[in-house]
Amino acid sequence: MEIINLEGAEDTPKIILDKTNKIFEISGRSLPEDSAEFYQPVLEWLAEYAKDSLPETTFDFKLEYFNTASSKLILDVLTALEDIENVIVHWYFYEDDEDMEEAGEEFSELVDVEFELKPY
Repeated sequence: MEIINLEGAEDTPKIILDKTNKIFEISGRSLPEDSAEFYQPVLEWLAEYAKDSLPETTFDFKLEYFNTASSKLILDVLTALEDIENVIVHWYFYEDDEDMEEAGEEFSELVDVEFELKPY
């Protein structure tokens, strides 16, 4: 499978989807102008990965901030993870960032995926 490795920018998150090295991560700030277009390759990659996934997959979210449009697409990514067996989501947030902690709690209730909230 091709690796997705998008360098983060001021308004877009860093995304690494690398099956070979077992790295699945979205980090940084997510405020792309067109969230649906930005996240489309990620959703396509995950659909392909679901057909032949690793025995275990740990997907890391290390987001500092995301806008409303991105929250819908983040939910779409999390929903896509439901099609992959043995997935654990690690939702990282700064200890003093109650909004990001709450977002992780809310997302965890909306999807049927193992979720671990991880303060750092």
